[in-house]
Amino acid sequence: MARHDKLKHYFFLSLVFFFSISTAAIAQHAIDGSVMTGDGRGIPRASVQLLNSNLATSTDEQGSFLLERVPTGTHTIRISAVGYATENRVVTVDESVALSIELSSVANRLDEAVVTAHKMESDPNDIPASLSVIGAREVEQQYMWNVMDITAVVPNMNIAHPGDNRNVTSIRGITTTSYNQAVATYVDGVNQFGLDTYIPYLHDVERIEVLRGPQGTLYGRNAMGGVINIITKQPTNELTGLVEANLGNYGQQRYLLGLRAPIVNDKLFLGVSGMYNGLDGYYTNDFDGSHYDKQHTFFGNYYLKYLPNSRWAMTLNFKHVANRNGGAFALLMGLDNAFENPYRLSQNAKTTMVDNSNNVSLAVSHFGRAINFSSQTAYQSNYRYYRDPIDADFMPLDGMSVVNNYGRDWNNVKVFTQEFKVSSAPSKDSPVSWTAGAFLFHQDAPTKQGTHFGSDAPILGEGYPVNATSILTNSAVNQGAAAFGQLGFRFGSGWEVQAGLRYDYEHAGLDALSEFRPDGGNVMITQPDTSMSAGFHAVTPSFSAKYVFNEAQHFYGSYTRGFRAGGISQLSSDPNEAALRPFDPEFSNNVEVGSKNILWGRRLQLNFAAFYTRVNNAQVPTLLLPDAITVTQNTGRMESMGLELEATARLVRHLSVWGNVAFTEAKYLDFNTADEGENVQLRGNRPVFTPTWTGYLGAQYEVFFGSANRHRVQFGAYSRFVGQQYFTVENSLGQGTYSLLNANIGYSFSGYELLLWGQNLADKRYVDYAYDFGFAAVHLGRPATYGLTVRKRFGS
Repeated sequence: MARHDKLKHYFFLSLVFFFSISTAAIAQHAIDGSVMTGDGRGIPRASVQLLNSNLATSTDEQGSFLLERVPTGTHTIRISAVGYATENRVVTVDESVALSIELSSVANRLDEAVVTAHKMESDPNDIPASLSVIGAREVEQQYMWNVMDITAVVPNMNIAHPGDNRNVTSIRGITTTSYNQAVATYVDGVNQFGLDTYIPYLHDVERIEVLRGPQGTLYGRNAMGGVINIITKQPTNELTGLVEANLGNYGQQRYLLGLRAPIVNDKLFLGVSGMYNGLDGYYTNDFDGSHYDKQHTFFGNYYLKYLPNSRWAMTLNFKHVANRNGGAFALLMGLDNAFENPYRLSQNAKTTMVDNSNNVSLAVSHFGRAINFSSQTAYQSNYRYYRDPIDADFMPLDGMSVVNNYGRDWNNVKVFTQEFKVSSAPSKDSPVSWTAGAFLFHQDAPTKQGTHFGSDAPILGEGYPVNATSILTNSAVNQGAAAFGQLGFRFGSGWEVQAGLRYDYEHAGLDALSEFRPDGGNVMITQPDTSMSAGFHAVTPSFSAKYVFNEAQHFYGSYTRGFRAGGISQLSSDPNEAALRPFDPEFSNNVEVGSKNILWGRRLQLNFAAFYTRVNNAQVPTLLLPDAITVTQNTGRMESMGLELEATARLVRHLSVWGNVAFTEAKYLDFNTADEGENVQLRGNRPVFTPTWTGYLGAQYEVFFGSANRHRVQFGAYSRFVGQQYFTVENSLGQGTYSLLNANIGYSFSGYELLLWGQNLADKRYVDYAYDFGFAAVHLGRPATYGLTVRKRFGS
């Protein structure tokens, strides 16, 4: 059976399972309740959700609600309403229950959060790990349009952007330096498997969860630095929607449209959202006076959710991104030049990068009285190429350019993933909780890329050919399987412990071919078909202990082991390089202690963590020119240690304050590399993209007034601070500390909103990403931007 047929077969089996589930007779009850203000007035259109289930409803005009078909057991109910602090309420159901819930004004206390960090909905304070949660309100207020916008908002987190709409993420010194990620990203439960199929855009987001430190037990491969978990808004029984337009300088246009509606109440739901983002670009190409990095992006997200009964939920989701980038890799030559002549380059080989991604998934969940079950089936693809050759010498020379437009059979990555998970149903009565599961993946990554040498190529390097193309073909097939489990036990004395174990096995295969074609001539084979395969495995245990002083104060300690998957480096045209080179997994051991504290009547949340990480068998990629590919080797050891303090407060009425400060001391303990044929020891050097410290301070002042809090005035200001960092392992190219200031001011009434916003208001010049090509090639961060937002919400 062909690979693609297998993928269709697996997906078909999941669909059969989707529609073949039978319902069983179970004990069910009702929760009849009301949601009120402090003076006894009912709150209309408040959302009421039973966590770890598919049951949800809204209050009527008098603030009353009815949740039917609630199973026997202990549950957590989440209640939220516009203008009020969200609350989580624990309730035991062994017969029908009547509740009266009083909500406090959002001006007086913090929201109670919910996360799925341990793959079930729970309070973030119950998770014995460093965890930051950015809610929908914060994402919207702070104009987080891309994952890279959470840099420094999360302690010890730095996200760089080389200009091709792929983010390079570092947490606590553990850094993504190639397509083999070090920080895993999940969107609605689907692993964004690699940088090819990665979706960085934030739209219709419910919350962002960031787990810091290795998360191998539950998340597996390439979660050695941590996990970014993005959850988008789901459809419910309520008709809700959003229309939004953003206009700004540099030709910025961003339009949003979202609709969530029931097709059949309590049974079938539809969610549709779309985003268009257009930008004239920040860079000017002096070669012809044009905008160099003009971009157009469309992102669509579509849901179909089906609830056969109170125990089962099935969600079919399709996401797709179509990006047209008129200036990928906008690089300036030299660090001094980048700051003296910012956003001005001169390149003669101009093109558009076509970047199309699709992501379809099917999630099936069963909420049992004793056992929960879930299945997540996903298929991802990315087709990415340059319509014409892209400049590789970054100058107005007929020197070098990169060619990869060889048809849909190439540079078209496809990934199939499947996860099954069973777990104990959440219960406050049982001291034992557990989770077990399996994960499978299959990846096809056929790449074909040529380096064209023009008539000016000899200017760039001795021995370069003239008017010819060197073509490298690398067809990679990777597949793997994993089994994992985690067991937790709660003691009556306040102690809770968790232990987990995961086993991963992966098989990598690579077929490669090297060719040379003079312009107008015939292809000559310089490296005949060659292939290599390799197998890798990893065992990642974890252990944590937590002491609960009371519901508001927790202390924890943990040990976790992380790993980054091994692989095979692509074929290079350099005859001095091995034809194909395997590299082994990279492992880390992490020890962490921390505390989570809710103070002053839930007006202050204060989290602290201290960590130490030791990395062995470190993967260090080397950029090979002129092919512009990376070869990865296992060389050296690294350690990273640091402190993190994170606070959220509502100490003054109507004023919300967020802040954090984090420090990382990361360095190589042993690192051998080659320089001009000689081994060089780089012991003591810092890893790339690892700031010595990060900081964040934000404040949002908002006042609700009028009938049912229909009017709101808001003002927000946010500062991010990023410490000194390096962009090369030799620590020869770096930059010092910089800070960014963002702000907004707005007014809203009855769902209509008008806001003025600005990003990087001080117009700070800073390096977002840099390469060492024998000279510094620099991609600058965004300049000062500002604009206007008009928004209309409808529904609750």
